Amino acid sequence: MTTFKGVDYYNIESLLSDEEIMIRNTVREFVSNEIIPIIEKQFREASFPIHLVPKMAELGLLGTTFPEKYGCAGMNYVSYGLVNQELERGDSGIRSFVSVQSSLVMYPIFTFGSEEQKDKWLPALANGKKIGCFGLTEPDYGSNPAGMITKAEKVDGGFILNGAKMWITNGTIADVAVVWAKLDGVVRGFLVEKEFKGFSAPEMKGKHSLRASVTSELIFEDVFIPEENLLPKTEGLKNPLMCLNQARYGIAWGVVGPMMTCYDTALNYAKTRVQFSKPIAAYQLTQDKLVYMLTEITKSQLLNLQVGRLMDNGSVKHYQISMAKRNNCEKALDIARVSREILGANGITDEYPIMRHSANLESVKTYEGTHEMHTLIIGENITGYPAFD
Repeated sequence: MTTFKGVDYYNIESLLSDEEIMIRNTVREFVSNEIIPIIEKQFREASFPIHLVPKMAELGLLGTTFPEKYGCAGMNYVSYGLVNQELERGDSGIRSFVSVQSSLVMYPIFTFGSEEQKDKWLPALANGKKIGCFGLTEPDYGSNPAGMITKAEKVDGGFILNGAKMWITNGTIADVAVVWAKLDGVVRGFLVEKEFKGFSAPEMKGKHSLRASVTSELIFEDVFIPEENLLPKTEGLKNPLMCLNQARYGIAWGVVGPMMTCYDTALNYAKTRVQFSKPIAAYQLTQDKLVYMLTEITKSQLLNLQVGRLMDNGSVKHYQISMAKRNNCEKALDIARVSREILGANGITDEYPIMRHSANLESVKTYEGTHEMHTLIIGENITGYPAFD
């Protein structure tokens, strides 16, 4: 299969280092050779291609930004963004797996865990021998995680955990869940291992979106958590929100992948689809759509690169990440829809990737903070008034 050439109208590649370009090209080739040929079948069958996990681990795509001493690649954040971008060109479900493993499981263990926890889990998660998930969202508490009712109680030698989480990527296939629960009214993080008695993770079926991804419930019925499985440096809701910032950053980059492939598909189709004796690309209305898409892709790429550089120099603010996630998810969904319009009826078939990306992006726009929540995060920063109530 021919490797995708990408979309880069402003020569943004000239702002990347040789290493960043090499990493992007490696993942781009992997996606073209390993993901694109199988993904429509996986999506149709609602199955996650778990055989790709060892291959992604071998490329260093799990926990890319963490130190090499834990078996990780030690990449910078721009490189991690490019990894997400290329993976989501394949499918949002594949990027979601890597994003959860890296940003929502390895990050909290690395940031809030003990040295023993890091040594035990990070190498195994990096090489794909272990899979993780992140449990924050509850059936009745999505945008308002502070309302969580999952509770831990201190007992001899550990804790007893009760409650439930919902919409958990990787849950059913995970070996360990990073679970957030209230202990004496304070949000703390716990490592819940799949074999713990009273813990179950049934898979959620019937999805029209993210069908090539495992989505689960997490149920805790008097689950005993050993003392050593408490993440010792967690105290308060700010800790899981720090994890979400990591994930939102990856999403902002990730959705540029579907943007690029939808645009590229529509452009190539418009050049070859003849109506009224000339290609539809020759008509003004089609050109208007293509120019709109290319402009929004370019703006999103520039947002991502700058927020990535801010991540790398340690000066990024959470509301800057919110702006990139909010803008890019909305524009990615718009681009998928406009691309479908250019393809007409052909755009709804799985001969083309557009409808699959469009369905996936409906979820991606919602998770890790809805469009509205990111609006209010930015709004609070610029006005000084929180408007969440």
